[in-house]
Amino acid sequence: MSTPGLRVAVCVKQIPDPAAPGALDPATNTLKREGKLILDESDSYGVEMALQLVDAAGGGEVSLVSMAPNGETSGLRTALAMGAAKAVLVSDPELQGSDALTTAKVLAKAIERLDGPDLVIAATESTDGYTGTVPEQVAELLGRPSVTFAKHIEAADGMLKVQRQTEEGYDEVTCPLPAVVSVTAGVVEPRYPSFKGIMAAKSKPVDEVTAADLGVTPAGWAGAGQKIVDVAQAEARQAGEIVEDDGEGYAKVVAFLENLKVI
Repeated sequence: MSTPGLRVAVCVKQIPDPAAPGALDPATNTLKREGKLILDESDSYGVEMALQLVDAAGGGEVSLVSMAPNGETSGLRTALAMGAAKAVLVSDPELQGSDALTTAKVLAKAIERLDGPDLVIAATESTDGYTGTVPEQVAELLGRPSVTFAKHIEAADGMLKVQRQTEEGYDEVTCPLPAVVSVTAGVVEPRYPSFKGIMAAKSKPVDEVTAADLGVTPAGWAGAGQKIVDVAQAEARQAGEIVEDDGEGYAKVVAFLENLKVI
């Protein structure tokens, strides 16, 4: 039976603690994701927005979807402690090496397990990936309208109203629900989980599934069709050229720019 009110699914990513030095797996040249993972700070804004929207709607439910290795739930439990009701975790060694599109396919299938939420919220981009494409790909796979860079959201009467952040200010965008929206950092102030919320989160359901359970094949490196062959340190920045203005400094600047074929 569907929960009355607004039903929101939030895509959350569990990442290595940014405060700790990152390390690469020498076998794959990818970021090691071993041990405890934390909730990506960018996703905490989406969780908080979802909780506020459900409160404004007078009821409903916030669910989480996440993809992480080794059955890791530490980051999910943080979001559950904030007030989300349940989660779907996709954890499967076959997903290692997945690109943005495969990740979107996995998340879209996980969202479908939640029986069609009214709204899907995601961060604009993760702090350890920065592709900035996954929310829009999820929307396309689900066949839903997508609104990006939301700085304010209202959901009522089957419609979504968003203030979409731009370089000049913001656009006012409306679209019908169900929809997918990506939020910017600072859209709301995320709450701190209370002790009661932390204790309650330990017993909230987390449905763990695999790529095969979702019917996503091929996955991982096979689905990505790419391979990271090498990782090297970026070259040290070289000292720039200092131009001392002796009255003819402009000529030296012009000559420098001409040499770069800028002018």
